[in-house]
Amino acid sequence: MSRIAKSPIPIPNGVTVKASGQSLIVKGPKGEMSMSVHPGVDVIEGGDFLNLSPRTKDKSSWAMTGTMRALANNMVTGVSQGFEKKLQLVGVGYRAQAGGKVLNLNLGFSHPIDFPVPEGVSITTPSATEIVVSGSDKQRVGQVAAEIRAFRPPEPYKGKGVRYYDEHVVRKEAKKK
Repeated sequence: MSRIAKSPIPIPNGVTVKASGQSLIVKGPKGEMSMSVHPGVDVIEGGDFLNLSPRTKDKSSWAMTGTMRALANNMVTGVSQGFEKKLQLVGVGYRAQAGGKVLNLNLGFSHPIDFPVPEGVSITTPSATEIVVSGSDKQRVGQVAAEIRAFRPPEPYKGKGVRYYDEHVVRKEAKKK
């Protein structure tokens, strides 16, 4: 049995949750999100809490209930607080500049990279070597951050590249003569 599925989801002030059939709609100050719930999971609204329970008591229903509960909790958190990922640029001449719907990256290639910012995500650059990706959808924020990091992942010898703010890069020793 899933322990995650048993815990209720607290609904903060300013967030409304509507469950009708197999769809779940969450509205809040940062936007609106919707999700279709797995057929083996029931959604129960109860005042300031949202509970999910399996329709049958088999192992796969409990697993899907835990998954749906985690996704619903991410929706509630996203529309109330939002999510953000911070990226660092490490390397001489590596810099980023956000302008409108395009993120301009100079990562040591012979050409600059223009990354179009997708809908539902905002990208800011507090300094030339920092990028902050924020939005209400946790999956989309993480995917955009991963796509930016994929342009130049950190290499193990000098540590140059695009890395997450809290990422630790294991460094290798250089070749000996």
